[in-house]
Amino acid sequence: MGKLTAAITAVGGYVPKFVLTNKMLEGMVDTNDEWIVSRTGIKERRILKPEEGQGTSFLAIEAAKDLIRKKNIDPSGIDLVIIATATPDGLVASTAAFVASEIGATRAFAYDLLAACSSFLFGMSTAASYIESGRYKKILLIGADKMSSIIDYTDRTTCIIFGDGAGAVLFEPNKEGLGLQDEYLRADGNGRKYLGMDGGGSLMPATEESVKNRKHYIYQEGKTVFKFAVSNMADVAAKIMEQNNLSHNDVSWLVPHQANKRIIDATANRMGLDSSKVMMNIDRYGNTTSGTLPLLLADYEKQLKKGDNLVFAAFGGGFTWGSIYLKWSYN
Repeated sequence: MGKLTAAITAVGGYVPKFVLTNKMLEGMVDTNDEWIVSRTGIKERRILKPEEGQGTSFLAIEAAKDLIRKKNIDPSGIDLVIIATATPDGLVASTAAFVASEIGATRAFAYDLLAACSSFLFGMSTAASYIESGRYKKILLIGADKMSSIIDYTDRTTCIIFGDGAGAVLFEPNKEGLGLQDEYLRADGNGRKYLGMDGGGSLMPATEESVKNRKHYIYQEGKTVFKFAVSNMADVAAKIMEQNNLSHNDVSWLVPHQANKRIIDATANRMGLDSSKVMMNIDRYGNTTSGTLPLLLADYEKQLKKGDNLVFAAFGGGFTWGSIYLKWSYN
């Protein structure tokens, strides 16, 4: 009997219907399509319209429903629901608890996990640890963010980058040697001054002044963040390959966080990978933060084969970053 590992056995995804194109953004801020595409690779992004009165939970629920439908599972058999997100519906009450109830995961406990754009990656590590302990058998991990809720659409440095979306994966035990193999995860709290959001937390609760000064929108110091992301995403991807004696020929797919096409390209080059082995949908969705990695799996699911070696890599505000090596478990 083989060692117990945690494998992804199903995926689902959801993006809102409304498409915010670069052309539309040209009428909102001082930018243009050519500039956005050349620097980020983004052509359009999906937005959950505010007048619909729906939050991150709506995106997560729809992604979970997609997975449940495709896998044809009984949600009451799910043991744990983790929502990886930077934009929970609200503070105090868990978004994950609400999502679990809404999808019928009535036996599950649930909680949110926040690590900016690395949230889903860190959630993979968490879910796998629960499975490997032998204590739980079905864990639903959902990466979901309504980034439009914290974006200042007069700030051209951030509004061109982010979109809304969600993806879900189901982790289950495996004894064939498939699933999560290794991880290399890191954090540096000094990074929060370069990428973050000042208002809304205990350090700066909402006041008339904080709202007036636009402290409840995310900000980033673009050049610093880009430089740090390029070097660190590439470094951890190379590190996970080195730790597991993987050559570029051994890697079936790079599953990179969709922050910027130039960062993705730099990571692939460091790994020695051809572009045909790099999952990418940044042109259609932009940066959906916690949703990028599972949305890639949902988009590329039909191309994946049992035994494929996948290398995940992400970088997020705070700073947080890391890489995970996983063997795909089904055709």
